[in-house]
Amino acid sequence: MRIVSLLPSATEIVYALDLQDELVGITHECDYPPGVESKPVLIESCLGDEKDKLSPGEIDRRIRETVQKGEGVYRFKPGALEQAKPELVITQGLCDVCAVPHSFVINEIRKAKLQPQLISLDPQDLTGILTDIRRVGEMTGRIDKAGEVVDALEERVGEVAGRTRDLPSSRRPRVAVIEWTDPLYAAGHWVPEMIELAGGVDVLAKAGEPSRTVEWDAVLKAQPEILILAPCGYDLQRARGELKTLQSRPDYATLPAVKNGRVFIMNATATLSRPGPRIVDGLEDLAQIIHPEIFMVPAGGARWEKA
Repeated sequence: MRIVSLLPSATEIVYALDLQDELVGITHECDYPPGVESKPVLIESCLGDEKDKLSPGEIDRRIRETVQKGEGVYRFKPGALEQAKPELVITQGLCDVCAVPHSFVINEIRKAKLQPQLISLDPQDLTGILTDIRRVGEMTGRIDKAGEVVDALEERVGEVAGRTRDLPSSRRPRVAVIEWTDPLYAAGHWVPEMIELAGGVDVLAKAGEPSRTVEWDAVLKAQPEILILAPCGYDLQRARGELKTLQSRPDYATLPAVKNGRVFIMNATATLSRPGPRIVDGLEDLAQIIHPEIFMVPAGGARWEKA
């Protein structure tokens, strides 16, 4: 089966199911696991190569301007879809900014006069993420493999949940996860659920609801005891560079998280923003951050940093 993946998390699912040899097209943002860089890239961003040089505010403005003009944030490279000749296309409808929109993919498929199977991955929570792995397995003849992958992930989720389930409210710190710095976004969808499983209380977002813009006053009012900076699409190095944006906010130093030295930086690209197998890595990272007295950092070191 010739598979085209139009979002990074789907690409990671394809590899987890040992289908990498059948993957004939990816996006410009598919960068994991190692070896994926050899696959044909079918998608370009309206930001081009400038994205890594732009600030979060500039990225937000450029995207808003593009949308207001009625133009797409993403586009297929000319002739790329026709050349790939996909039998299965994996897309999404969760976020038009994070990946190619479902409707855009359908239009491109029609224009290319192709008739592949189409599956849209739109999870809102951890269960939805694991269900999507099984769905891809069903559509690709990898049902047993998908079951093995999901079972292993569920076991790890259960290990975290089992250690925090009986924690009293007095031992559940108030947690805020900042997904974007300009404008400020609080991480939603599956992140609040992950925080709860890891033994905390999300004070800015609700489980299953989309990420949302928040005013800085709302952050101050929430009084988070743990503050996590995890800009969507940023690795640790780029996220680290955005810390000064938060630190420049009025009364930043008055936050309980800052006073107690509990401000952290996470690699959102690897462990929070992509709804694929590595989301369980993110759950384990959150557990280590929120309850270091319960969860040990592995011998290889943490994937997150203390600010």
